Amino acid sequence: MPAVSKGDGMRGLAVFISDIRNCKSKEAEIKRINKELANIRSKFKGDKALDGYSKKKYVCKLLFIFLLGHDIDFGHMEAVNLLSSNKYTEKQIGYLFISVLVNSNSELIRLINNAIKNDLASRNPTFMCLALHCIANVGSREMAEAFASEIPRILVAGDTMDSVKQSAALCLLRLYKTSPDLVLMGEWTSRVVHLLNDQHMGVVTAAISLITCLSQKNPEEFKTCVSLAVSRLSRIVSSASTDLQDYTYYFVPAPWLSCKLLRLLQCYPPPEDGAVKGRLVECLETILNKAQEPPKSKKVQHSNAKNAILFEAIALIIHYDSEPNLLVRACNQLGQFLQHRETNLRYLALESMCTLASSEFSHEAVKTHIETVISALKTERDVSVRQRAADLLYAMCDRSNAKQIVAEMLSYLETADYSIREEMVLKVAILAEKYAVDYSWYVDTILNLIRIAGDYVSEEVWYRVIQIVINRDDVQGYAAKTVFEALQAPACHENMVKVGGYILGEFGNLIAGDPRSSPLIQFNLLHSKFHLCSVPTRALLLSTYIKFINLFPETKSTIQEVLRCDSQIRNSDVELQQRAVEYLKLSSIASTDVLATVLEEMPPFPERESSILAKLKKKKGPGAVSGSELEEGKRDGGELNGGAERGIDAAATIASNASTPSPSADLLGLRSGAPAGTAAPSASSLLVDVFSEAAPAAPSAVAEENFLRFVCKNNGVLFENQLLQIGVKSEYRQNLGRMYLFYGNKTSVQFLNFSTAVTCPGELQSQLNVQTKPAEPVVEGGAQVQQVLNIECLSDFSEAPLLNIKFRYGGALQNITLKLPITINKFFQPTEMSSQDFFQRWKQLSLPQQEAQKIFKAKNAMDAEVLKAKVESLARRSTPPPGVCGPAGHVPRLRCCSIFTSSALPFDAEMVEEKRDVYWSLVNFTLSYHTCELSSVFDFCSVTLPFLAQRRVTRWSVCAQLAVREPNYTVDSVKRGIAHRTLRGLTPTVFPISSFPRVSEAGCSQTRFPKSKGEFTKYSNPYNSDLR
Repeated sequence: MPAVSKGDGMRGLAVFISDIRNCKSKEAEIKRINKELANIRSKFKGDKALDGYSKKKYVCKLLFIFLLGHDIDFGHMEAVNLLSSNKYTEKQIGYLFISVLVNSNSELIRLINNAIKNDLASRNPTFMCLALHCIANVGSREMAEAFASEIPRILVAGDTMDSVKQSAALCLLRLYKTSPDLVLMGEWTSRVVHLLNDQHMGVVTAAISLITCLSQKNPEEFKTCVSLAVSRLSRIVSSASTDLQDYTYYFVPAPWLSCKLLRLLQCYPPPEDGAVKGRLVECLETILNKAQEPPKSKKVQHSNAKNAILFEAIALIIHYDSEPNLLVRACNQLGQFLQHRETNLRYLALESMCTLASSEFSHEAVKTHIETVISALKTERDVSVRQRAADLLYAMCDRSNAKQIVAEMLSYLETADYSIREEMVLKVAILAEKYAVDYSWYVDTILNLIRIAGDYVSEEVWYRVIQIVINRDDVQGYAAKTVFEALQAPACHENMVKVGGYILGEFGNLIAGDPRSSPLIQFNLLHSKFHLCSVPTRALLLSTYIKFINLFPETKSTIQEVLRCDSQIRNSDVELQQRAVEYLKLSSIASTDVLATVLEEMPPFPERESSILAKLKKKKGPGAVSGSELEEGKRDGGELNGGAERGIDAAATIASNASTPSPSADLLGLRSGAPAGTAAPSASSLLVDVFSEAAPAAPSAVAEENFLRFVCKNNGVLFENQLLQIGVKSEYRQNLGRMYLFYGNKTSVQFLNFSTAVTCPGELQSQLNVQTKPAEPVVEGGAQVQQVLNIECLSDFSEAPLLNIKFRYGGALQNITLKLPITINKFFQPTEMSSQDFFQRWKQLSLPQQEAQKIFKAKNAMDAEVLKAKVESLARRSTPPPGVCGPAGHVPRLRCCSIFTSSALPFDAEMVEEKRDVYWSLVNFTLSYHTCELSSVFDFCSVTLPFLAQRRVTRWSVCAQLAVREPNYTVDSVKRGIAHRTLRGLTPTVFPISSFPRVSEAGCSQTRFPKSKGEFTKYSNPYNSDLR
């Protein structure tokens, strides 16, 4: 930096600052400032020949006044004029004023940009650095547009000085963070990467900050930096402190550069080149070895620098998760820090070991420190360290130490800080369920949990214990006995009353044989808590009482007296009053059989993800809690304890496959729609598919169902699990389409190396052209990124393109493959025409290749009598929907044909027309070629025609589903009927409703079976010339 001359001292500025400091009051200060502002204003306006020194002095005074908190509304132009000065101090003050006071919307930006361009072109390194600093400080989009292409050239130019390169790298980093779309490296990429080999360590340090940021967004473009980073790291690690004297900090060579290099390597997977990987492993081993060496200085700066490199190296080892030896050594090193006198080191060690516990290579090594961690949980004075200790205990828990860890956490709960009690409760509940050897221990643990920390036991916890007890016969009696004993305590938490009321109401009969827990004693015990409980708990107890009447008839009169009292049937709360009145009436008029039917035992709950785990994820984010479950699933394999843990285990293994749909978090189904793994009820799920074998829904089936939903819609959610949500928005015109994919990160942890690829398998490559724009390589926690796909249909196709998503979450690689919802019907456009025009064109399709016929075997046996009865029932129970009747108000005539013969069923169109209670509910038109494979036993072709007015007919098929309501809410159905015809060269047609003709009997399609009853033939010409 140029030396400051003696005359640059700006005595007037020093005097002004001294006057401000000597002011005795705020009023005096304001008075002095206003006086100075008036003087400066008069100087700027009156003296046109003001020299550079005076301008600089007055601009400095304005800057000082602004920093005191006063508004400055003039002087900006004088500051801009200083930029054209050839004196360093004047130019410096001008840039300083602009950096602080000029905003991005100022009218002076263009003038400022011109001055900056002049300084960048001057090749004066001092002026270039001042200009680059100003660009970085302002960082506006206008400056990015003006200089984003110029700065990379300065950065990689061979004649640029090292100080300017440093400033250029950091300036470019600032612009990239504010306007990433304007900073396009392109041809400069490889030259920027090679700055890692620069001789000047300052240039390398600045460049690596830029490369790390760019690598997170575009990892593929900068992947060549890995080998260079390893090479540079190796040289630093193997060097002595005297080799890099200018960059050695308290005997640690280049600590900041080492940390940045290790951080950069965490953006990429382990190197594939064996030599590079071997060199990197040597570096990591050297760092671990140096951590064991005695310190070269007793000063804290030395240990801080040394430990900073060590923790970054351990983070890289955990990220790779592929070197067992390094993982174990890292764990042992962290174990030494657990008893270090420095609180920050203990905190960082616990935090890092939480991540190490999720690795199958280091899990056992982490478990050896269990006593130290338990001691930290009990004795640490810092609550944040205690919380990390609790997290580590949760992460290292498995079958071998579950009882010990749960017992210690329960013991700590009695004195735990209020800020972490709720989280501790959730963790204890999850561990108790996940690693329960027998469920009597699980019941004891949860009831003890409620007793110790009842106020922090959420609904999800007691919901879960009830679900498990109801689903397991072997634990019901023990649970009833244990909760009965727990309720006898003088001070009993309300959550304990809830659990007791529910379990005794269901299984109180299992302990009623003991005189100490007779029915009347059970009732009196519960009712003694009634007046102390809130309204929801009282409502639950009233339900328990009516169940007691069913289980123990001898308690009927006692319970009726309770229900009959004024405090119940005249209660101010409507819910309690209604329950009391209804239960009293039910117990009085219902017979024993009716009462037993209404109050029968609760059926088992469907298995789903533990709502406790879902709540813990919501509280801390999946990455903070799911590591142990994930790796436990890898180590143990199969399900845990058989049944109840399937929900937890399935939720925990999402990080390895990322294909499990996100189920409801409501345990008892009080708020949820459908249980996990079960599709929500829809029209299609109510229908009987006689050609497909019934099978439990699997995650792949759910994904397939989501894909099929997009056949008739363009927007919606294609895929969702606990980590990722993929939304789709698409639009089509003629043979072109555009699809927007939205990838949402549902966690609080970054997705790294996020990449997508669209492939067209087999013949689809020549039938469909899909062009993709790359997605952002890093998806921040809670953020959403968008990807655009351009689609061109080249010819008819039946398959769907595949979308493959890969990313790293918590160090583990996630891989998801889905079908893209691109089907042939998306590229059709409707054409309106009259019925006469349609049939005229239809008759022109007389060539053999313009008709299609398909024969396939039925998967299930079909009973003609049963199907005949269903169709008769269908006709008798139906009424026409609005808009279906023709112009004369008549129902379109219908004739359905037998599946075994060509003879008609014993009702015809005339009969149907007379029936005014016919209700046709055509739902879920599926318009795609492949639905032909799911064809059902009937061709409702003549039924389909009248409804085409409201639907788009595809080129390949028309599929209709009919749903019929039966008495008692049972559902019978004939699932799908397809009219399948190749319409080559014919644009699909949509009719106005008024143009529909009445359908004669001759217009019916014939569906008949050959002699072998396993097959049937579908003829595809349902609408012939007799339609009129």
